[in-house]
Amino acid sequence: MRVDLPTNQGKINLTLDRAKAPCTVQSFLHLAKHRFYDFTSCHRLTNYPTLKVLQCGDPTDTGEGSPGYRYKDELPTNLPPAPTDPTGERKLYARGVLAMANAGPNTNGSQFFLVYGDSALRPNYTIFGTVESAGLSTLDKVAAGGIAPPGSVDGRPALSVDIRKVRANC
Repeated sequence: MRVDLPTNQGKINLTLDRAKAPCTVQSFLHLAKHRFYDFTSCHRLTNYPTLKVLQCGDPTDTGEGSPGYRYKDELPTNLPPAPTDPTGERKLYARGVLAMANAGPNTNGSQFFLVYGDSALRPNYTIFGTVESAGLSTLDKVAAGGIAPPGSVDGRPALSVDIRKVRANC
């Protein structure tokens, strides 16, 4: 299933994988259908050596917002170990992964993150799709713009990323 995520910085086209995460895809499509994501901003960009993501999906633009419900994790079981983690606890969330952000086990809601650079995370985040090539170009543009304030490794993107109207292409 393809989803168009047009932003003021460019298109971010997504491919959702219902086979890997059926509940997550259903929730995301439900929220998109009801325009939950329309006219929201991506509120977080990270540039740690082991975490390179753009986080979106919070209608309050604070990092605390949700749709008012939570659902269970659909965690990945076959991710390769992150090459930067000698313990093997962290797995590779590769460039182009689309995953749910959460506040702990089974707290998925509306916030999601787009991986613009290979990241090493514990496998505690449901992967439910991928970012297509043109979307990766948009993510690269946003990442190159940096984080506010300058020199930060975690915070608001210096280039604001405003989602316009999310639409599924069935």
